[in-house]
Amino acid sequence: MSEAVREPRQDRSRATRARLLAAAVDCLADVGWSGSTVSVVAERAGVSRGAAQHHFPTREDLFTAAIEYVTEERLAHMRDGLPNLPPGRDRIEYVVHAIGEMYSSKLFRAALQLWVAASSDDQLRAQVVPLEAQLGREAHRLTVAALGVDETRPGVRELVQATLDMARGLGLANLLTDDGKRRRRVLDQWASTLAAIVNDAPG
Repeated sequence: MSEAVREPRQDRSRATRARLLAAAVDCLADVGWSGSTVSVVAERAGVSRGAAQHHFPTREDLFTAAIEYVTEERLAHMRDGLPNLPPGRDRIEYVVHAIGEMYSSKLFRAALQLWVAASSDDQLRAQVVPLEAQLGREAHRLTVAALGVDETRPGVRELVQATLDMARGLGLANLLTDDGKRRRRVLDQWASTLAAIVNDAPG
């Protein structure tokens, strides 16, 4: 088989795989873990069940790959959403709100469904826990850099983690109903509080 023929076929295969993973995330976010079968994902991706099973022979294979995909996409979303900004109060306000929006996104809703499923499935939990730990470490590092704060100051590390934990909790509150107005008010207040604490900190 010539290279010219093989390469387009490989490209189509990669594109089909990517569509299936993106569809798996959509299904998790929209219909939850129990509703996200291989057939449902394949239909949403616009491919046959046979094509889906060619890439992912079992549901476990599909969602093992989807877990890694969700983690990578959430990190990419965070990197893209936290640009390097000039110092000052506006920077802190922007970053706090950006993090709040990230934790109310479709990717986070999909991750929540995986958490719930993993809480009662040992095999799934063994996959989810290390990836979430990896994401947590990177999210913390990115937030420190985006806020432009000095983590060697006493209490700053805890403030950064509190920002992430609060955003996660607000995202959870948004799962059943649109909690956008309250979330924005809370984030406004937290941004002001965080800016005052950081700016008043010694050193």
